[in-house]
Parts: sequence; structure tokens; C-alpha cells
Amino acid sequence: MEDKKDLLKNILKGVLVMIIFFESYLFQYIPIFLFKLDVKKISYSTNVLLNCFANLVLVVIFSLMYKKELFQEFKKFKSKLFDNINIAFNCWVVGLFIMIISNVLINMFFKTGGAANEQAVQKMISSLPWIMLINAGIIAPFNEEIVFRKTLRNVFKNKYVFVFLSFFIFGLVHVLGSATSWVDYLYIVPYGALGGAFALAYYKTDSVFTSMFMHMFHNFSLTLFSILLAIF
Repeated sequence: MEDKKDLLKNILKGVLVMIIFFESYLFQYIPIFLFKLDVKKISYSTNVLLNCFANLVLVVIFSLMYKKELFQEFKKFKSKLFDNINIAFNCWVVGLFIMIISNVLINMFFKTGGAANEQAVQKMISSLPWIMLINAGIIAPFNEEIVFRKTLRNVFKNKYVFVFLSFFIFGLVHVLGSATSWVDYLYIVPYGALGGAFALAYYKTDSVFTSMFMHMFHNFSLTLFSILLAIF
């Protein structure tokens, strides 16, 4: 009976987390209201800052919601730090390999020129590069690991169900808002590959900080590389 109550609690909590995550753009209206900004005259750079603010609000909310669990899982991560990082790295390499191969095959056969979501991210990076380094490299991975790994892990205990759902949902979310044709949905595979890899790292170490660390490493490295490429 207690297990069913815990499961129901985790399901409801997970649903709430996802609702907050997908409606988080509303937090952007806090600074808009406080600073009396004209929404019709907001620049692209300001939009990036507003997005960063909304993500920071999510960090606070999710940290409070999972305070006890995050504390316990951080202790697990730290207690076997190098082993956990090694597991995370190995999972990431496999996910990255699948991501690269699937990207190449999609571009080869369909001449898409890359995922629309990735093009939007690159535009944000060129607008405010160093803000995006923090936002995309550190803040966003924290929130995404809570939403797409922590909430799912609390509900789905089976390894394969958890990894598959993380793979599919993570990939779908990254293409859903920017897809303009059915071909764009093929990018569920490259995006999902990393989602599945991060989920596997979490499952193996029982700490979301393992997947969080690798997710931050991946995003931070790619964002920094994009910035340096633009400079030089």
C-alpha cells in the first residue's frame, strides 16, 4: 500500500514538474512587469536574458521540490566520484557516437542542413555568447536532468523502460517546437541518443548528478566551441 502511495506521489510530482517546465516562459513576465518593459520592443538579446532568468527560477523551484533527494544523490555521486564520472563518460561516448552517426545519415539522405532547434540555439549563442555559456552549459542541463531523468526514474524502475522513455521524450521535446516537416522528427534519434545515455548513467550510479555532470560537460563544451569558432 505504501509503495502505491509513493508511486502516485512521484507521478503527481513528476506531472507537476513537467507542467512547470513547459510553462516556464511565464516567469519571463516577472522582470518584464518589474522593469515595465514593452514586450513589442524587446530585443533578441533581451529575450535571451529573459530566458536565462526563467531557467534560474526553475533551478530554485526544482531544488526546493527535490531538496532531500538531491542531497542524498549528491552524496552518492561524491562518494564514488571518479567511478561515477567514468560511467558517465562511457555512456556519453556511446550516446555521442549514435548522435553523430544518425545526424550524418539524416543529412545525407534528406539534405536537411541540420535540426531547426540547433539553428535556433546557435542564433542565441551568437547574440549573447557568454550568457548562453552559463544558460545552455550549466543552468539548462540541471533543469533538464530533473525533468527528463529524475521524474522518470522515480516512476519507472525498470531499466529498459526508463532509458527508452528518457530517449524518446528527451528527443521529442527537442524537435517538437521547431519541426516544420516529418523529416524534422527524425532528429528525435540524435537528440534522444544522448537522453538515453544520460538515463543509463543515472540508472547505473543511482545519482542524477552523474548524468547532470555529463550533460553539463557536453553542453558547456559545445557552446564554448561555438563561441571560440565565431571569435577565431
